[in-house]
Amino acid sequence: MDNMKLSQLEILQCSLSSFTDCALISSDINRRYFTGMKSSAGSLLVFEDKSYLIIDFRYIEKARKTVKNCEVVLQDKLYDQILELMKKHNAKKLSVEAENVTISQLETLKKRLDCEIDSSCELSEAIKSVRVCKRDDEIENIIKAQRIAEKGYEYMLDFVREGKTEREIQLELDFFMLKNGAEALSFDTIALSGKNTSLPHGVPTDKKVEKGEVVLLDFGAVVNGWHSDMTRTFCVGEPDDKMVKIYNIVLDAQMKALSAVKSGISGDELDKIARDVINDAGYGEFFGHSLGHGVGMEIHEAPTASPSCKNILENGMIVTVEPGIYLPDEFGVRIEDFVVVTDDGCKNLTLSPKKLLCV
Repeated sequence: MDNMKLSQLEILQCSLSSFTDCALISSDINRRYFTGMKSSAGSLLVFEDKSYLIIDFRYIEKARKTVKNCEVVLQDKLYDQILELMKKHNAKKLSVEAENVTISQLETLKKRLDCEIDSSCELSEAIKSVRVCKRDDEIENIIKAQRIAEKGYEYMLDFVREGKTEREIQLELDFFMLKNGAEALSFDTIALSGKNTSLPHGVPTDKKVEKGEVVLLDFGAVVNGWHSDMTRTFCVGEPDDKMVKIYNIVLDAQMKALSAVKSGISGDELDKIARDVINDAGYGEFFGHSLGHGVGMEIHEAPTASPSCKNILENGMIVTVEPGIYLPDEFGVRIEDFVVVTDDGCKNLTLSPKKLLCV
């Protein structure tokens, strides 16, 4: 059966019989992914033939109006309700999200539920396999989020000038994205300048931008729960020769990796293509992070492109391509796009220019 003709929840239901009788999904992101409704609470109980969203009074009206793929149940005595539904479906084994359930929560479940509790990684892996390849409507939301981020970047090229602080730049970019359609930020925006750009995930400070410095922006927007992610490095004033040299090495590494992305390549193979360019240029020790990661309802999810990751990229997966060189106490450069993997290459979702800009 063609999985793309089934809903995401139906695909998960079809996989349950291989490892459990039912699944309890309590993480906010996975619950939203399968039901389409954002909430800070609720339990999704999934059986092979039917699913139930058990949710409290704060969200019940919204859930009844918006959730169409499972029965909505008003939460009263949660553990009694779970046991009652398990009895109704003749279920003896309950699987939980190993990646999201705390030890304390697991102990509570074992005490309150008179059934076999499966805390292995099988449910988390099953969910990951559903989420890892994006559908057309999911990609559309990601593109909408990316276009907001790109408008933000275009705006920042006019905003960033000598004398602006990193915090001012961060806050201005955040406000622009939220004002222009983002429901949230993908993560805490990184806005760095000068020597601070040598910190791959540095935190913006009150440092002022000086003429002749590079500025690094790493940021993204969220639309309907779907994230975008991009990084651009540019210069305020004229860059020196070393800045231009490092920038061009990073850009060459990224372009070679982008040209190699396609279904069937492994994460470590893709990483090596970019890393070899930087190694051959003599700067390998200054590229210390992975080449890329998946982006979806979380800013970091499967797949991964790193020296140790053997996962195979498949059609519909999204992965970032973000090589960088970071010279301590000097400056750093990172250029990041993210792409949809296709059978014969990839579709780059990032449209912002990548030549070294000077503002």
